[in-house]
Amino acid sequence: MSLAIQHLVVIGTGLIGGSLALALKQAGVVKRVTGVGRNVQNLQDALRLGVIDDASHHIQEAVSHADMVCVAVPVSASAQVFRELALALPHHALITDAGSTKQSVIQDAHHSGLDMSRFVPAHPIAGTEYSGAAAAFPELFQHHRCILTPTEQTSEDAIMKVKKMWEVAGASVETMHAKEHDEIMASISHLPHLTAFAMMNALQNHDDFRFAAGGFRDFTRIASSSPDMWRDISLCNAAAISDKINALQTELASLREALQSQNGDVLLQKFTAAKLARDAWLAAGGDTI
Repeated sequence: MSLAIQHLVVIGTGLIGGSLALALKQAGVVKRVTGVGRNVQNLQDALRLGVIDDASHHIQEAVSHADMVCVAVPVSASAQVFRELALALPHHALITDAGSTKQSVIQDAHHSGLDMSRFVPAHPIAGTEYSGAAAAFPELFQHHRCILTPTEQTSEDAIMKVKKMWEVAGASVETMHAKEHDEIMASISHLPHLTAFAMMNALQNHDDFRFAAGGFRDFTRIASSSPDMWRDISLCNAAAISDKINALQTELASLREALQSQNGDVLLQKFTAAKLARDAWLAAGGDTI
């Protein structure tokens, strides 16, 4: 199916929302993009860089003529956004989002009174440690997946159109249940971020950092991610992340015991198993699609 968006409204014009706007503009499938946000400087940056065509601080005003809305705000802010959308969204408009957790976002949308038949929850699995409209670029979603987690109420037409939009933006789109999504993300995204934050906090002698090289840099890169955003993600997926933390703590305790008992066989077994698991992942394509 072809895609033609007359008026896209991006609520939260940062890295994800801004990159989506740029990708759709570059593909020539969107006529007008309105950015909505509270940060005046960020909206000015988005206008200056051509990420959006016009800006607004008022959701209800901005979406009055929209046919596609992307909610790209921190997941903790979703509930208020959905409440405002429910009051003003045109009857033909579709809604998607870009939140890193899906069960909490779906619950917020349902409680807001939003027409759930038009809402297609999504999570583009792409990003950098940078944020804001100035960090957006049109190729962000290329060679990355976008997961859709529609509910039983979501219409097939809405799913098809939103799926096409993310594909045009460059993503490979898959569909799964929201609970499965949250459990998977707790493993491969949320736990790594919390681990990077924890490691930086555990290393109290920052003077030692001057000796750090590639390994330290690569492992801790995501500790430069937005603390506010990751606070929200963590709280919204707390149960699944807690299970993964327990699993990590069990592994670390096993390594500590092996070190204290000078058990090189256990260390070798643990390290070898980890290497084989990662090598198999890379051999299968790694993070490419």
